[in-house]
Amino acid sequence: MNRKDLNPDSSPQAAFGARLRSAREERGWTQEGLGERAGYSGTHLSSVETGRKLPTLRLARSLDRVFGTGDTADTFERAWREIRHGSLLEGFPEFVGYEGRAAEIRLYEVGVVPGLLQTPEYASVLADSAVKRGAITVDQARERVALVAERQAALVRTNPPLVFALLDESCVRRPIGGHGVMDAQLERLEEFADQANTVFQVVPFEMGERRPFNLPITVLTMADRSLMSYAESAQQGHLERESTSVVPLLTAYHQLQAEAPSQASSVATIRQLRKGTP
Repeated sequence: MNRKDLNPDSSPQAAFGARLRSAREERGWTQEGLGERAGYSGTHLSSVETGRKLPTLRLARSLDRVFGTGDTADTFERAWREIRHGSLLEGFPEFVGYEGRAAEIRLYEVGVVPGLLQTPEYASVLADSAVKRGAITVDQARERVALVAERQAALVRTNPPLVFALLDESCVRRPIGGHGVMDAQLERLEEFADQANTVFQVVPFEMGERRPFNLPITVLTMADRSLMSYAESAQQGHLERESTSVVPLLTAYHQLQAEAPSQASSVATIRQLRKGTP
């Protein structure tokens, strides 16, 4: 029987296949035996192991069920997302997986409205701009816009998360895509603030040095009350799970919330911007 050597470092797809083969062989299962458990043919699994076929989300979730990895930090679903979102910053697909299961989401953003709150038109303008700069391809732009919609679906799931959104004033004053796109985006922020599971505040420029964050930050509280934070540099996203590092960020976030204008005042600011008043 011919056996194709796998190089897991060559691509996320190859890493998925190598991990699948390793997990299967550790249990002494044939491809057919695993296929019976997962609901796939041995031929199909062979093609995934050797990189001839891309895994699907359904397969990844089935593998997590069969191998018992669904509740771990290193799931097959996470590996699948790394394949699908290969054009995104390293670390971001892993973050998205946790974000979709979080009980509480606290985000602070600078410069642009965060993805969880973007309208499709606003997201498309940002993606198209990246294409024009040569930063991404047209296909990657479509992928980014689709991911925005996918992430937002988690906000309307059964038992949705509690979402705190602190937006630097630059997010709502920076014009993106012309008046129509921007007005619809501001309207979306009003709608977000009106939901029962959300808190929305605009952090004004006048807070100056009292603002504890200079870069965007997200803090997640999971169902088991564990904490993690996510932040980005120019080339990489970093997911931090150590509570000793995350708790100070959570404290700073609460301090920012306490000093920022109330939700009512923040919504009034949005309405003034929609009317064209300063």
